[in-house]
Amino acid sequence: MVDVADKLAYFQAITGLEDPDLCTEILQAHDWDLELAISSFTSSNPPPERQEQTPNTQVTANLLSRDGQNRVDRSDSLGNAVAGPGLAWRIITLPYSVISASIGLVSGAVGLGLWAAGGVLSYSLGMLGLNSGRSGESSTRLASVSAAALEAMEFVAVFERDYGNVKPNFVSEGFMDALQRSRSVFKMLFVYLHSPDHPDTPAFCQGTLCNEVLAAFVNENFVSWGGSIRASEGFKMSNSLKASRYPFCAVVMPAANQRIALLQQVEGPKSPEEMLMILQKVIEESNPALLQARLDAEERRNNMRLREEQDAAYRAALEADQARERQRREEQERLEREAAEAERKHKEEVEAREREACEAAEREAALAKMRQEKALSLGAEPEKGPNVTQVLVRFPNGERKERRFHSTAVVQLLYDYVDSLGCLEVQNYSLVSNFPRVVYSTDKFSLSLKEAGLHPQASLFVELN
Repeated sequence: MVDVADKLAYFQAITGLEDPDLCTEILQAHDWDLELAISSFTSSNPPPERQEQTPNTQVTANLLSRDGQNRVDRSDSLGNAVAGPGLAWRIITLPYSVISASIGLVSGAVGLGLWAAGGVLSYSLGMLGLNSGRSGESSTRLASVSAAALEAMEFVAVFERDYGNVKPNFVSEGFMDALQRSRSVFKMLFVYLHSPDHPDTPAFCQGTLCNEVLAAFVNENFVSWGGSIRASEGFKMSNSLKASRYPFCAVVMPAANQRIALLQQVEGPKSPEEMLMILQKVIEESNPALLQARLDAEERRNNMRLREEQDAAYRAALEADQARERQRREEQERLEREAAEAERKHKEEVEAREREACEAAEREAALAKMRQEKALSLGAEPEKGPNVTQVLVRFPNGERKERRFHSTAVVQLLYDYVDSLGCLEVQNYSLVSNFPRVVYSTDKFSLSLKEAGLHPQASLFVELN
């Protein structure tokens, strides 16, 4: 029961119908589908050029025809009767606030929160639908957003065709998109509702809106949106802004909580000078709020940029610290590797020296043993006699050694004698005689001294190979 009461109250607030019985009948005719009932209600009251009705729309139209009090006639400034655009599409509104004291014009805040929120949601869903890339599956909200954009483009094209290019630069997008655009550039939104059938419309468009000075002023200070009351969105806005006389202009701006603030509305024909005075007054009174909004946005951007810079500086400092720590670890590891390498090399050098010393000692011992063995193999030096050969050996350092051998001793014993002396650091040498030069190499080792021509005496020198 609570749900039914809420739907009834919501339907009355949106449509503006005051008869609860009529609202109940419309909702019952649509099985209490609130969205379908509202859609059918708006479709049952279109501008004259759009009279196609679905069965649900026809049901709503039949119910509304019984309520003669829902039709309102309005008069223009000349006293001519001008039929209203149908049943009002009313939105929960805020009281008007007085912001134009000097000329006594009453301004207020029109509470279009619900419709604005719906428009934002519809726009968001529409954008998601467009990005999906799937044809033939567009939702009803996407279709409404697309229709709003198409209506805006059609209005701009028709207006330029009829009145030329010197005009306010009406944006070719829906009202909510234009409102968001004005928010993003910190400007107010200039709204023009076009009534093609009104007798004052051509003169106002040609003489006022298309005035070069006024158009330049509007383009400089406002975002402009226009719509024909024959079109769906223009018709909705005429009801939302409660337009009673045409030509109709308004200045709005976004407010908090998805609301729209109505700063000024201008009804009836006005000269370019009058429009300039009104718009200049609106700008003078609204500039502080726009300036504050711009300063707040700039402060937010600066704060965000400062946070980003601080984050970047922190990341840079952190990366520098990490780089220094990494470099310190790498340096420490390098020093440890170098110390370990130096220790290893030192140990290898010590081991090599010890090994060399050991090998040298072994070699020295082997040489000493060899010299001892070779000295023993020489036997005792014989006394002088006819069969004894006197041999003189000269070394490269000038040292001389002399010994007697039996003439029957072989040449090999001469080498054994030289080896046993230990005067040479090398073992590869030859015994050579000068005159004539004879090298007593291995092929003469088995010859006796006498056979080798070294008897009775010989003078040999050591030649290093």
